[in-house]
Amino acid sequence: MKLAILGGAGRMGQMLLDNARALGLEVVAVTEAPGSPHIGRPAADGLVYQDTWPTQADTVIDFTFHECVVPNLQNAVANRQAYVLGTTGLSPEERAAVDAAAKQIPLCFAPNFSLGVNLLLALVRRAAAVLDETYDAEIVEMHHRHKKDAPSGTALGLAQALAQGRGIDLDTAAIYGRHGIVGERPRGQVAIHALRGGSVVGDHTVIFAADEERVELTHKASSRAAFAKGALKAAQWLQGRAPGLYDMADVLGF
Repeated sequence: MKLAILGGAGRMGQMLLDNARALGLEVVAVTEAPGSPHIGRPAADGLVYQDTWPTQADTVIDFTFHECVVPNLQNAVANRQAYVLGTTGLSPEERAAVDAAAKQIPLCFAPNFSLGVNLLLALVRRAAAVLDETYDAEIVEMHHRHKKDAPSGTALGLAQALAQGRGIDLDTAAIYGRHGIVGERPRGQVAIHALRGGSVVGDHTVIFAADEERVELTHKASSRAAFAKGALKAAQWLQGRAPGLYDMADVLGF
């Protein structure tokens, strides 16, 4: 596998690069956006940051920004490259581009690539199927002050897993935060709350609260290495796969 890391100078890019080297994977290109001060500077192992598309790679990992996703996917399709996408906050049009690209290349797209979070998604789906609407469902996430999108892609993924477990439409049931005189909480609502501050890597809690008891499922990330290792595992898993849209449940065999 010849691997390219997009946005290699960012926090996730650096973590991906460090973990790829530790695993002995061959990184052949590290990119940054045109105009970045990193362009032309050393990245690692003789590589320099480049602002051109890494045509020499057969697999690309993208944790950049949602506005970059469509052109990045177009380049990957043109070069028949496998694609691991961890960018969150996609618009409906950008998500449609993901679906279209997956018809031509193997593409793994997940709201979170850590093993623990993907186990949490499965647990939330199961819990929601068992705990009916008499258990009020609330999702709380917290991330560092620099995170640009809210709520997190992971929180949205958890909300979708919850909706799947209950067999409900998330668009109809979801509420994002509360403010003012909102009245009593209706049955069936799925509430999602985003907190930001400090250097928090990523905390997510799903709460099922009834009159008699409360069940809480929580995941706390202490290092971005958890995400990087999962993304690299996905990149390896994609080798030789047919075109299609995959997620971490496919990679992990859930």
